[in-house]
Amino acid sequence: MAVGVSGGADSLALVLLLDELLRPQGRQVIALTVDHGLREESAAEAAYVAKLMAEHEIEHHILVWQGEKPSTGIEEAARDARYALLKGWCQANGVEILCVAHHQQDQAETFLMRLQRGSGVTGLCGMAEVNELDGVSIVRPLLNISSECLKNYLQQRNISWVEDPSNQSEDFLRCRVRKLLPVMEDMVGISSKRIADTMRVLSRTKDYIAQQRDNFIQANVTWWEDVAVCLPVKALQNEHEEIVYQVIRALIRKVGGNQYTARSDDVERLIGRLFGDFRGATLGHCEIFISRGKIWVIPELKLKARLPKKVWKFFTDCFPAYQHVDLPYKLRAVLVKTKMSIEF
Repeated sequence: MAVGVSGGADSLALVLLLDELLRPQGRQVIALTVDHGLREESAAEAAYVAKLMAEHEIEHHILVWQGEKPSTGIEEAARDARYALLKGWCQANGVEILCVAHHQQDQAETFLMRLQRGSGVTGLCGMAEVNELDGVSIVRPLLNISSECLKNYLQQRNISWVEDPSNQSEDFLRCRVRKLLPVMEDMVGISSKRIADTMRVLSRTKDYIAQQRDNFIQANVTWWEDVAVCLPVKALQNEHEEIVYQVIRALIRKVGGNQYTARSDDVERLIGRLFGDFRGATLGHCEIFISRGKIWVIPELKLKARLPKKVWKFFTDCFPAYQHVDLPYKLRAVLVKTKMSIEF
């Protein structure tokens, strides 16, 4: 398995703990460090991790974020780039498990950040212990472990770690929340552990809702070549509003190929329009529209021209199952682009 190792205490403790656990079993741990190139010290920090991994005979690779960096939204862009590099390395090297070092305080910070954004039950449950990203399992084994425990482990082994100054910058919401947590514990007894315990209780509700959502999708949603979906408007109208929300959000994430779900307020605004005079919308790299009594969710189209009739005729000659199927024009365009890589 691979481990994302930044040089901070949490990820260093994780890679060394996993190596200590798995090496006697004959299993290999591989350390991956992303150099974002956002600070002058980043290359030296990556080199420090490389040196430390060599001392412990752990295979290590440095992955560099190349290209121009954005001037705004840098925290989110860096996160997306980090996961893209880590996932890409794993895919290229046949590694199916990527471990990351999110811990109990990270989970508590996530809860408060999502509370500030108005998230529902799913969002307030925080980060999952395991989730899939394009065939790679992202595993977070430390979600119930405090950062103090991880630092104590490194101190017992006389191992130093890197302190990222951006972790103290109040330019970022997570850093402001991080500074708030000890104040909350001192003043009203709301600790990271108490928040994590609450998230575990909420997870039971989330799991039940997810089961109902999946049952609805299995019974009502039709997939088109695993790239687009449709479902009857009436079937969705008859469901509880929470199931409507969860179904639409899940389908947008799946069809749009997004690592993260769309923001809850954006999904709620979409649903608020969906059963009225709805003319279509885009969200999460998807187009959502109503046609033939069905709601359609397809990848967002950026066509240079209309789909020529002769191209669709050629498509149906190649795929006869579609010759007598009444499909919306936009879905036809998606199918042609997806299955035949034809641009128009």
